[in-house]
Amino acid sequence: MSRGGGSANIAVELRQQILAGDYVLGERLPPERALAVHFGAARSTVREALRRLEEIKLVDRRVGSGTYVSYSADKESDDVAAATSPLELIEVRVAVEPQMIRLAVANAKAHDLEHIDAALSEVEGATDAESFSRADEAFHLGLAECTQNPLMIWLYRHLNDVRGHEQWHGSREKILTETRIAEYNTQHRKLALAIRNRDAETAVRIISEHLEKARRDLLGAAIE
Repeated sequence: MSRGGGSANIAVELRQQILAGDYVLGERLPPERALAVHFGAARSTVREALRRLEEIKLVDRRVGSGTYVSYSADKESDDVAAATSPLELIEVRVAVEPQMIRLAVANAKAHDLEHIDAALSEVEGATDAESFSRADEAFHLGLAECTQNPLMIWLYRHLNDVRGHEQWHGSREKILTETRIAEYNTQHRKLALAIRNRDAETAVRIISEHLEKARRDLLGAAIE
């Protein structure tokens, strides 16, 4: 944690720690006294920060016992995944991934590009819907990691949680034919090359076409 004396700053720091899994469901946070020393703040300021976290249901304060984490990343992700349709997921990806690709082109380091090449080999070597889906999730997460933006990476991990939910196993088998897998991988290779060439315009166009194809294929499978 970094130091920050205001209650809002303290709440933000603790919230980030909880969402990152540094404190897990049911775990007790450090006592107010210890937090006050750490942040260089008054105990009343720490108390206000904990109240803010309680309001957004990240912690539960128990009189005489302490403050405990009430947030479960796994439970929340599962609930959201179960409530999200494949089309709704595509809508979110369309909103997020073009900007993600812009950041990837601007910020990718040499080791990121090597990781993308390895992920591309994996996804191109996939021979069935299940293995392709896993490799595809890893490839797109690798694109997120190219951004060097921790929040974007965290967000894409959650998108992958939704993509991998068991409710979609049947539709995945229906959509991911051998022909479509080959078409997606052609786009993957072009996208990886555009990122390596630092060609943002081409990369954004390819990811937009890629997601639009996924949307059309999804809608087509729904009416078959």
